[in-house]
Amino acid sequence: MKVNNKKRKPSMIEAIIPVVILISCIFYAVFIIKADAHIPLLIGAVVTTFVAIYRLGYTWGEIEKGILSSINGSMQATLTFLTVGLIIGTWILCGTVPAMIYFGLKIMSPKIFLVATCIMCSIVSLATGSSWTTVGTIGIALMGIGAVMGIPLPIVAGAIISGSYFGDKMSPLSDTTNLAPAMAGATLFEHIKHMLYTTVPSYVISLVLYGFLSMKYAGSTLDLTVINNITEAISSSFNISIILLIPPILVIIMVILKKPAIPVLMIGAILGGVFAVIFQGATFGEVIVSAHYGYVSNTGIEVVDNLLTNGGLDNLMWTFSLMLCAMILGGVLDTCGILEVIANGILKFSRGVAGLITSTIFSCIAVCFMTGDQYLGIVIPGKMYKPAYEKLKLHPKNLSRCLEDSGTLISPLVPWSSCGAYMATMLGVSTFAYLPFAFLCLLNPIISIIYGITGFTIEKLPEENLEVVEI
Repeated sequence: MKVNNKKRKPSMIEAIIPVVILISCIFYAVFIIKADAHIPLLIGAVVTTFVAIYRLGYTWGEIEKGILSSINGSMQATLTFLTVGLIIGTWILCGTVPAMIYFGLKIMSPKIFLVATCIMCSIVSLATGSSWTTVGTIGIALMGIGAVMGIPLPIVAGAIISGSYFGDKMSPLSDTTNLAPAMAGATLFEHIKHMLYTTVPSYVISLVLYGFLSMKYAGSTLDLTVINNITEAISSSFNISIILLIPPILVIIMVILKKPAIPVLMIGAILGGVFAVIFQGATFGEVIVSAHYGYVSNTGIEVVDNLLTNGGLDNLMWTFSLMLCAMILGGVLDTCGILEVIANGILKFSRGVAGLITSTIFSCIAVCFMTGDQYLGIVIPGKMYKPAYEKLKLHPKNLSRCLEDSGTLISPLVPWSSCGAYMATMLGVSTFAYLPFAFLCLLNPIISIIYGITGFTIEKLPEENLEVVEI
């Protein structure tokens, strides 16, 4: 086929065909043959590249540049992800994670466990601005405690993710919380204040639901013998001390002080190795092995070994390759303008404020599912819909709130996104398994749409700003 040398935007048909093929391949792989999403994502990238070069006039050099730009944009998140793998391996070896599980089993009750889990993760994530740091530290320990208490792990994972993303979404330290108002043209703190209207109701409802689920599992008799066996197995395998909680406390403090995340996490991993040598008598070789391949538990008690066999750089390579495939696809889709055309097509059918808000929410969700990237789920709809909000004389904070209500909160529910892959890997539960219990992530977009339909909290531009808006 002859290459089209005249560059142009795709038609709606040309934009939809690669997306339909992508969705079909992912559905077939994930739901029919129970395979991973890596190859379908690459197939989608190949089909899109073919359309871009032979139909739209793009060169391979331009496509390659877009792919590398997409990968480069995700490198900070990827490096953070890999560093957390080092932390988990060394923190289990040094006894930090076992100590968190040990003390948690001593003080936690099934009656309040899910509610307490959500609140604890919210606090840590608010303080650090990072759902990833929260899940990779306290989240892993809470999964262990929940497993011992007999609470289904997908429910525990849902509570951890809801709490972690509440804090991530509302913290001024969060990257997405800064990105959304930047795309919409709002200020950071007016954006955060405006999000309270949708996020607080979602959070309260989530806590109530976790309360009901906690009551369900509190009704069963807690087998203290099992818990005692587990705590004894942990204490016989590790020298348990409150001092072992120093590494996570220091990491949280440094992040709160706005120190760079990757160096902080690396310091946490090194500290874990030092603590392993000092408090557990580990050798330097054992530290290296745990950091690289993860810790392997051999207590003889299955539940303990399942909890503590985790971490390491090597164990994250599957997730890393999935993230890389998603970034390749996202780079091609963004470069050739397919996402822009689809978003503009949706906008043509939007009517009034309700239609615009609903279109924004669904566009953010669609971009997250198509590209596997929460940042593109915020940036692309933000750029596409900003003029429409101005035309309707809506304050930019309405747009920034929609971007976070959907783009940020849906990302951990997409199995092939960097967030979804990370959460599933860290917590040991598949994305589709915990999805029904990540109540905050499911409720927030719905409440945002309801507000758009009813007009509740949808603010217009102040009168003094109207003259600069082109109608």
